[in-house]
Amino acid sequence: MDSELKFLAEEIDRLIRLYQDTCLENTKLRQQLAETSARNERLTEKIHIASNRLETLLQHLPDHE
Repeated sequence: MDSELKFLAEEIDRLIRLYQDTCLENTKLRQQLAETSARNERLTEKIHIASNRLETLLQHLPDHE
């Protein structure tokens, strides 16, 4: 009986550690996702700006028809 209780206690401790590790990893992943999303938004904005500039430049080129 003692060995069974000891085994259960060890398993509970292991599960608690796994839960805590998972919580930490989840927090890190959420932070990475937020940072990546923000970077993606900045890059998308830069692409739009560059696209608009290119479109403006193309409109000012003379036609060679």
